[in-house]
Amino acid sequence: MALNIRRYNRGTDEPIWVDVLNAAYREHEDWREISLEEAMLTEKRPGFDPDGRFIAEAAGKPVGIAHANVDKLRSDGRGFIRFGVVPDYRGRALEQQLIEMALEELKNRGMTIAQTWTTSQKKDYVQLLEDLGFERVRVFSMMEADLADVAYSVGENQQVTIRPLRTDVEEDIELLNWLENESFKEHFNYRPDTLEETRHHLLNLVFFKEQQIYFAALDGENVGYVGVGIDEKYNLEKKAQAGEIFSIGVLKTERRTGVGTRLMLHAFESLKARGMTRAMLGVDDSNPTEAIKLYEKVGFRVKKKDLIYERRL
Repeated sequence: MALNIRRYNRGTDEPIWVDVLNAAYREHEDWREISLEEAMLTEKRPGFDPDGRFIAEAAGKPVGIAHANVDKLRSDGRGFIRFGVVPDYRGRALEQQLIEMALEELKNRGMTIAQTWTTSQKKDYVQLLEDLGFERVRVFSMMEADLADVAYSVGENQQVTIRPLRTDVEEDIELLNWLENESFKEHFNYRPDTLEETRHHLLNLVFFKEQQIYFAALDGENVGYVGVGIDEKYNLEKKAQAGEIFSIGVLKTERRTGVGTRLMLHAFESLKARGMTRAMLGVDDSNPTEAIKLYEKVGFRVKKKDLIYERRL
């Protein structure tokens, strides 16, 4: 069957992109259907570049997508590839064509490194990426915890005080931005978030219609934060009562003092108070703070692995 890969047309291809994306990722257990409105909102985030997108068609039917994504706010020459093919058209070399086109696009736009990902379960995609010269650079664990089995007295710092972020107070937004950047500057793929980005993520909720950020203070000084969110659509689709700890950070000077443990336990209580029965999060296995040990200590267990691959251009 004849295949054609063409550039994405802004203003007309948005519904096609969302349909193919949902079909390509539907079997992923941590994926839920996204709407056109949600997809459009994600494109409003600072740094998003709508260029570099492609749609693959078979006999005029959209069957695959690829995005050679260039973050407008990065300066390290790293571009990102996201690709997907609907199940009936996988394994027909279409994935390779999409990836190769995305690689050429990134190279033409001045990128020096291409990064992409797949799950450890997709052995065919792992083999494809390695055949194309990609090297595995990171492993991320997706973890879950049963909120009925939360353990306490596991090293949490009882001197820590916790308060919620106030989205209508500019000083709180500035504080979150500072804590995020200070806490994550040693991490893989780090680049500092602008204040505009932090404000956008707080005020333009795409997936977490219910979310809360909490600050931790020790001896009157702000030393960390944690963010929890509930995706109502995910819970309806998966018939679950799950919440996510989508971000947690502690200043380097206060790590291993029980601050992170205190924040995690507070996040659990926040989710339980909203009727959730389990919590989810993702973590870099090579995180320099060894955060995975903290998560295991408070009850998280690995559910699946995501693999990050890179290739020089």
